[in-house]
Amino acid sequence: MSQVASNSTELFAQVMDPANRANPYPLYERLRATPVARLDDGFYAVSTYPEIAALLHDPRAGKDQRKSEVSVGARGVSPTPPFLFLDPPEHDHLRALVMHQFTPERVNAMHNRIVGIVNELLDARRDSQELDVVDDLAYPLPVTVICEMLGVPREDEGRFHEWADILAHSLDPEPGEDMEAEALRARQEITPYMLDLVQKRREHPEDDLISALAVNNDPEGRMDDANLITTLVLLLIAGHETTVNLITNSSLTLLRNPEELARLHEQPERIIRVVEEVLRYEPPVQFAQRYALADIEIAGTTIPKGAGIRLIFGSGNRDPQQFVNPDHFDPDRPDNQHFGFGGAVHYCVGAPLARIEAQIALTALFHRLVQPRLKVDPPPYRPNAVLRGPRHLPVTFERMQS
Repeated sequence: MSQVASNSTELFAQVMDPANRANPYPLYERLRATPVARLDDGFYAVSTYPEIAALLHDPRAGKDQRKSEVSVGARGVSPTPPFLFLDPPEHDHLRALVMHQFTPERVNAMHNRIVGIVNELLDARRDSQELDVVDDLAYPLPVTVICEMLGVPREDEGRFHEWADILAHSLDPEPGEDMEAEALRARQEITPYMLDLVQKRREHPEDDLISALAVNNDPEGRMDDANLITTLVLLLIAGHETTVNLITNSSLTLLRNPEELARLHEQPERIIRVVEEVLRYEPPVQFAQRYALADIEIAGTTIPKGAGIRLIFGSGNRDPQQFVNPDHFDPDRPDNQHFGFGGAVHYCVGAPLARIEAQIALTALFHRLVQPRLKVDPPPYRPNAVLRGPRHLPVTFERMQS
């Protein structure tokens, strides 16, 4: 193995180490010295903005793990991959069926309901002088919203929480044998659960996404049950896991930047820029995997056909080639073309919903809390390296306004 490969492998191992979860960015800076670096597990780490952008738009960089020659861990337990892990044209067909139902109108119709849920959650902590942004707001909000949109019983939330944590952690490059077994168990439990809901909606359709997809009369066709179940599981998990991190990372960043928090108080409309800059500065998804469908020449390196590729979004979002003073949090940053929701044909389906939830939650949180302060910094982080975010974010405050 070359010295460059050895050094890059060691750096990526440090990125994966939970001890560095609170601040992986100095490691990313060192990785960018070698824009495309071969790791000893058969993957190539791509850490610079231009190369990540190029590969996102390169049809030779596919997402279907079945076309790869490298081990991919727990994702292999699913016999029917969700459309997120497929390539065109199969990906495009299934994604279109989802987008025909997961419409802007359906998302926008949730606005007032999201406002109500946020205020209910904050009201529950009205008589306290402390709250945990994760447990009291960032987790229950998106799980409630996606359950209502899908038509999943809210009382089963505890089961979703366990399944989502396991399946999200299984996305890590090296989840371990125990996590692979847990992921298999979670899929074996969630699949019949979802199938039962689908069958009930076919018999008695309601105004929800499960009904819309299960009895879909789309001219482009209808998903078979296997694809429908994996799609619903994807929407359930992706519909709240990333949003939890977005709300929590935004709260943490604002509390670390009191001058920006003060400006947000004076100009609430700045929340749109704040959320976009957090998506660059502290993205909820740190990296994604691709697979070379042919030899790819990039940045003086050949990624051979069959190799795995790790696009390190968290690094690209801090690349000084693209962003001036990238380690500075600046909501007024012009032309903020971040990788917060990925890009190209695999751009996040739920991005509009995540943005609305984060904007509403953060506006209400920092309007209602008087003198909010971090109780501990850095907070404890979840072990997941791909979907990176605090496990808890305790905040103290003097009082809560109505």
